[in-house]
Amino acid sequence: MSIDKPAGPTSHDVVAIVRRALGTRQVGHAGTLDPFATGLLLVLVGSATRLARYLMGLSKEYQGIIRLGVTTDTDDATGAITATSEAWTALDDGSLQAAMTALTGEREQVPPAYSAKHVDGERAHRLARRGAPVSLAPSRVVIHRFELSGRQGQDLAFCAAVGSGTYLRSLARDLGAELGCGAHLLELRRTAIGPHQVTEAAPLEDVRQGRCTLQPPVAAVAHLPKTPVDADAVQRLSRGQAIEAAQPDLAGPIALLCQDRLVAIAQPRGGQWHPEAVFAP
Repeated sequence: MSIDKPAGPTSHDVVAIVRRALGTRQVGHAGTLDPFATGLLLVLVGSATRLARYLMGLSKEYQGIIRLGVTTDTDDATGAITATSEAWTALDDGSLQAAMTALTGEREQVPPAYSAKHVDGERAHRLARRGAPVSLAPSRVVIHRFELSGRQGQDLAFCAAVGSGTYLRSLARDLGAELGCGAHLLELRRTAIGPHQVTEAAPLEDVRQGRCTLQPPVAAVAHLPKTPVDADAVQRLSRGQAIEAAQPDLAGPIALLCQDRLVAIAQPRGGQWHPEAVFAP
């Protein structure tokens, strides 16, 4: 299920709403959105929750607004201001885009102090709220695209495409450091996760009111290579047995379908397809 999350609720809140609307506890999501952020949240229901691991690594696209000249302790508009600067007034659009381009590619990124990362077994944001020092190790991330799409004074509109694990709040913070004026993320909207688009998502209120329909599990793995299997293969897969690889050149994971219904996700190995997640009866 693709949901267009409004600003305010957490991703866990959205899961709770779906649980109540559908009357099931078996609900999860694939990729958190901060409460202040809006946009695409992929929610999995029933047996489809086992597909989450095949979605977590997908690239993501965003639109948003970064405010120059103001630094906050959360790297977004919900935090306390820690520094201000008027240095942004001397920056033209060319300088902004050059700095944004400099941040693209594969690079090290330090997560925000107010994040769900663990520090000595505790969430970083809990330590930060208590005023405890938070030191997070950098992670390797990929920024595919980071472009200026508009500007109004110290507020710049951007679009970005990033790899899994990238924090847009950190990207805004790092842009401020690159420009020498400080910055924070003012607004954020996720527009795509892999092939899934927010334009196809249901408003959260429609979910709350029961005005949405579940998509079949195969829709969640639209990005995976797919191949049909016959009834005999379905029986073997349902018992957790490997089947002969009809297309040995396919790289895994592979979605195996019977009559357009997802039967299993399999990995190729030794000329066979070995099931990892089985959905056959």
